[in-house]
Amino acid sequence: MGLFKKIGNALKKTKDSFNRKMDALLSHGEVDDELFDELTDILISCDIGVETSMEIVDDLRDECHRQKVRKAEDVREVLKQTLAKTLSEAPAIEIEYPAIITIIGVNGVGKTTTIGKLAQYFKDQKKSVTLVAGDTFRAAASSQLAEWADRTKTRIIKHAEGADAAAVVFDGIASAKANKTDVLLVDTAGRLHTKTNLMAELKKIEKIVEREYADAHRYNFIVLDATTGQNALSQIGAFAEYCPIDGIVLTKLDGTAKGGVIVAIEKEYNLPVVFVGTGERAEDLDKFDAKEFVEELF
Repeated sequence: MGLFKKIGNALKKTKDSFNRKMDALLSHGEVDDELFDELTDILISCDIGVETSMEIVDDLRDECHRQKVRKAEDVREVLKQTLAKTLSEAPAIEIEYPAIITIIGVNGVGKTTTIGKLAQYFKDQKKSVTLVAGDTFRAAASSQLAEWADRTKTRIIKHAEGADAAAVVFDGIASAKANKTDVLLVDTAGRLHTKTNLMAELKKIEKIVEREYADAHRYNFIVLDATTGQNALSQIGAFAEYCPIDGIVLTKLDGTAKGGVIVAIEKEYNLPVVFVGTGERAEDLDKFDAKEFVEELF
């Protein structure tokens, strides 16, 4: 299945909800304040968020005025342009090698599964990959990651449950350097901002990576569950207090009508969505493309 088709399928619930409302709004009439007010409500219902939706509609209003748009049916194309512009504001990430990618996030968002899918993605790019089982807090986390290592035929560095996560990362870096590994994927324990000991652990891991492999290109990706909608935004803010965040991996995009949260994330935090989960299989993780997202949304 082509990438364009996969994204389209993943966005089906969001797309169906969005277009049903848009068709009703734009099927007749003139461009007026009432139309813009109703459009704001539609964007909010897709989980783009109140503030972001209002900003987008303000930009849309100005652009419609500039282009002298009078018919409601012509607003759709201008909205596509406005959303595409909004999604292009966050700096894009092109991963350079050797790369250390640390995966962070709360419990239940699919971090370990995401690492397995990332391993498959980079293997498909002909890159060598090593997994680091840095989640020593959750029971069976290492064994779950080991299953993904076996499934994707990648090496894994792990210690016993309850071990010092930073020590596992230290060994993973040593292995990556010795084997000239292209990509080191580091799992971490799922945590809430209230778990201060686990949050402090992130700082420790960050220091180990910086000290032991200064030549590597380092990325911290936070995994967010698309089905949580606006709640995902507060998770970004909480984690950003403890470690830098470079990009977003959005999971379960295929299971929600709240795909508009992508727009809110990029607008509010100026962080790019780097990968999106488009299904259950190992290969169902794809690079995010803003233009493609907007095209598939309409």
